Amino acid sequence: MAFTFDCLDRAVRYWETTPDGAEATVDTAYTPTLYATGRSQDTLANLGQDLTVHPTVVDVGFAEKRRGWRHDPEPVLRVDVAGMDAITPVARTIRTREGADAFRCYDVDLSPGFRYCLDTGTDPGPGRELRTLQLAVSEDDHDHDLTAAPLQELTVGDKTVTGAPATVVDAVGQHLAESDPDVLVVSHAAVIPRLFATADHAGREAFALGRLPGYTKRAGRSTYESYGRVSHSPARYAVPGRAVVDESNTFFWDQSGLAGCLDLVERSRKPLQELAWASIGNVLTAIQVCTARERHVLVPWNAWRPERFKSMGTLHDADRGGLTLAPQPGVHEDVHELDFASLYPNIIITRNVSPETTRCGCHDTDDVPGLGYSICEADGYLANVLDPLVDDRARLKRERAAAEDPDRIAALDGQISALKWILVSCFGYQGFSNAKFGRIECHEAINAYAREILLDAKAALEAGGWRVVHGIVDSLWVTPRPGESQRPLEAVAAEVTADVGVELEYEDAYDWLAFVPMRDSAAGALTRYFGAVAGGDDYVLKGIECRQRSTCEWVAELQRDLVRLVGETRDPEAVCDHLRVRLADLGRGDVDPAALAITNRVSKTRAAYQQYTRSVAALDRLGDRGLERFPGEDVRYVVVDDARADRDRVRLASEATSAYDPAFYRDRAVRAATSVLSPFGWRRDRVAEYLRAGERTRLGAF
Repeated sequence: MAFTFDCLDRAVRYWETTPDGAEATVDTAYTPTLYATGRSQDTLANLGQDLTVHPTVVDVGFAEKRRGWRHDPEPVLRVDVAGMDAITPVARTIRTREGADAFRCYDVDLSPGFRYCLDTGTDPGPGRELRTLQLAVSEDDHDHDLTAAPLQELTVGDKTVTGAPATVVDAVGQHLAESDPDVLVVSHAAVIPRLFATADHAGREAFALGRLPGYTKRAGRSTYESYGRVSHSPARYAVPGRAVVDESNTFFWDQSGLAGCLDLVERSRKPLQELAWASIGNVLTAIQVCTARERHVLVPWNAWRPERFKSMGTLHDADRGGLTLAPQPGVHEDVHELDFASLYPNIIITRNVSPETTRCGCHDTDDVPGLGYSICEADGYLANVLDPLVDDRARLKRERAAAEDPDRIAALDGQISALKWILVSCFGYQGFSNAKFGRIECHEAINAYAREILLDAKAALEAGGWRVVHGIVDSLWVTPRPGESQRPLEAVAAEVTADVGVELEYEDAYDWLAFVPMRDSAAGALTRYFGAVAGGDDYVLKGIECRQRSTCEWVAELQRDLVRLVGETRDPEAVCDHLRVRLADLGRGDVDPAALAITNRVSKTRAAYQQYTRSVAALDRLGDRGLERFPGEDVRYVVVDDARADRDRVRLASEATSAYDPAFYRDRAVRAATSVLSPFGWRRDRVAEYLRAGERTRLGAF
């Protein structure tokens, strides 16, 4: 078992855990392999002959592989190269010969550790429980510039070390010696080069973060856009013998912790460090690649599966998402939620929907509702990939329900969460243009089945005496229909389950649930609602300001208090009275500015902004301190004078300030209160009018 890898010059060093640490093995015999297909065997043979003189090609030959899931094995060109760095250059050489379509390359863009594990059969899981150590700097101290001032404050584990650079470096060295961690969890990847720069400044030439000296830069920083949102990926660094997890650039560690990550390491064969920075789609692809390797299917370098011809009518019917039923705005009593268990994965499994089975060409059947697509009877690879994940998640949930040990519960929660995200994304990823094995018709078919299933469930619930007050994709919310008797929900759900082949689960009951109308119309917002879970003190809060990352903590806390008041009183005036008291605190300057810090993601470089926004003011203040934020990164600030159009409009969250702009935060608070009161018909103007009226505040507001 090798839990972390170092790519050397024409060699791979992998580290295996031992009872008291880890030991390294250097594999100098490993040669990565890529494959190529061509128009004919002769052209491939000629290509292979030419590649024998390429300086980084070690060997060429032929291997029996399958171009795709529905292809038969055929001879393809195998090209062994001298090291990881040679793979892409050799592939580019092949692809540019004799025109763009003459040759196609496979097994090219696999991450290094993942490739090594696949090629050699190496298990990337640890042989024992991994030890972790956290290294964190303040949010404004993760500068990428190695010439920046040496670190004088660093959180190591659960202690913050402050002092001269030598003090900081020595403290890190002491913790490393005492705990010998296997995983370094850093608040930002730049902690690694900054620590080495700090050690140089302090004259600590023997300083090492890894189990051997030095560090390597695995990838540079980058900015990218996904679904209309600009994001930033910081540079990635590695140290010998220890996996590095960058908290500013990890999804799965944040969502599922070490236990969830290690579960996915086992399933995907991606080493921990690579899995930590990988996206959901990247890990899903890795799991698919493992299945492809088992079946001798080649992994395309670029996705090139074209969309098949559709008539305008079919395109209109197919180009739709999941079904949503607009909620009725207002406060509803005695609400019950029912969810289909892993609806999209189960549609894939029960309907055999897969890129190679959808519109297969060998069947002329009308299988997909509303679209007329055929689904092949041959087993689809996607169902084979997802079936174990669905079964294992259900098993883990059953174990979680019976567990009592807190540590075991936390580990199970992490594993359940990790699998949830893979299953959630498996459907959407089929329509992603860069998905290795995706196909848009597969995406369309899954949606079509899902719409039909939700409508069938709605009809069954209404026939059972229930009124559907909201429905979205795989969930339905119902209340008893007045004047009618209701069949037990469990009985109705069981019948729906038997009919559609996907389990409809009774998810939760709510004493009351409020659906928020859109700000600019009377229609209900699809994903903005709140209410009280039955039989306890828990509340569900979806889509409203306290769940939005740009909302400051003071406004978020205020909104949560107002929701609780709604539960206690159902009285909009009582809610406004409490709001008035809190606004008075704000106006007197009694609110801690730290609770007013706003987090925003910048979408451009400083020079690209044309309007002087609050984020621009924050960028200027960072620039005054020699710091920079790249598009996709966050800035945190307190608004101190929103009327200004210069850098004094805000203060950075890390700057000491006792000032803030009461009018700005009052506006934010009233907007949050309006979200809570709008289900009662109180819009913003009515809330503002009540506050202006200056009526005597009720004692209950205090």
